[in-house]
Amino acid sequence: MLFRSPSIFDRFEGLAAAESTRHGGVSTAPYATLNLGINTGDEQAQVAENRRRFFHALGLSDSQLAFSYQVHDDKVLLAEKPGRHEGYDAIITRRKGLVVGVTIADCTPILIYDALNHAVAAIHAGWKGTAKQVVAAALHAMARHFGTKADDCYAYIGTCIDGHNYEVDEKVARFFTAEHKWAGRAPGKWQLDLKSANKAQLLAFGIPEGQIEVSPYSTFADNEHYFSHRREEGTTGRLLAVIGLRA
Repeated sequence: MLFRSPSIFDRFEGLAAAESTRHGGVSTAPYATLNLGINTGDEQAQVAENRRRFFHALGLSDSQLAFSYQVHDDKVLLAEKPGRHEGYDAIITRRKGLVVGVTIADCTPILIYDALNHAVAAIHAGWKGTAKQVVAAALHAMARHFGTKADDCYAYIGTCIDGHNYEVDEKVARFFTAEHKWAGRAPGKWQLDLKSANKAQLLAFGIPEGQIEVSPYSTFADNEHYFSHRREEGTTGRLLAVIGLRA
């Protein structure tokens, strides 16, 4: 299985949304097999073939993708055409035929669809982006550019590292409230739940809880199906989460 499609978006004809797995590609260890990240040590020809396979399976082309070199910040790109950018961790658009996407290997991908204004967002949220409220920044940008309102939004919080396996120190934990963290196994350590912290931003914007889907999977615990930067000690592939309206 090259990808999983969030069921929250199934009702919307013409909407393409998916989160890749690590299966079905041509890359060899430690990037085996469907590495979709161009900023890894993998051979670029293999990454290109992996991307071709992934998008072909979705009935799309990688030439439709707008993406960015991510920097763990809260900057939002309004995408008008496909291509590579730098410095954005959230991308929004309502251009038909344009797909927006983020790469991940433990951080949280969030996909959003505004069903009234036919606008989409792909967001990359590690602990820094989550602390900086990148999800809220993307939603407010959608409100400014598209007139997006909470009741019209449907969201998917994708596969990332789970809280039981995401140990952080006090320097990181201090940015998060008690409902998203708990004491770790060692003094001064905390377990951090990125999914719940990002879900809180969706709820704070006003998106009804019934319009939010949360992936039950973990990049760390389900490492046979997903790449995990932490579990694989920094040398691994990248997953891709994408969303867009078909032309």
